[in-house]
Amino acid sequence: MTDRRVDHDTFTLTRRYDFPPRAVFAAWAEPAAKRRWFAETEGFADIEHALDFRVGGLESASGRAPDGGRFTYDAVIHDIEEGAWIILAYRMTMDGTPISVSLATVTFEADKDGTRLTYVEQDAFLDGLDNAGPRREGVAWQLEQLALELAEAREGVH
Repeated sequence: MTDRRVDHDTFTLTRRYDFPPRAVFAAWAEPAAKRRWFAETEGFADIEHALDFRVGGLESASGRAPDGGRFTYDAVIHDIEEGAWIILAYRMTMDGTPISVSLATVTFEADKDGTRLTYVEQDAFLDGLDNAGPRREGVAWQLEQLALELAEAREGVH
């Protein structure tokens, strides 16, 4: 028997965007937009991304990290309420080795003339290969990238 373990964590991030919920939701639902802010991570190379945005649909992303390791993200979308929430489960690997399995819920609420996005993630980290600190930081960084994507879309850059 191998010496394996699973560590659990849950975190919540909240971010306000100066865009209506339909615009913020669309940045999660539209494949080209999602690729720009989610998969095209600075420093990563050889990026691949696919999104079939529907209940039961799949999302996958992979890329080579600056240290040479290859990360993969494979998700199943479990529930969508247009403009209100997205619930998905995903598995991440590093060089083919599973590092985590997670359940993520993203909610979109009108907040005056903008959107309050709440991201809740429940994680099972495998064999000490990942943990909540870097995961939380990575998701927070992606939510900042989403803000940039929304601003560029408003300015007609895309």
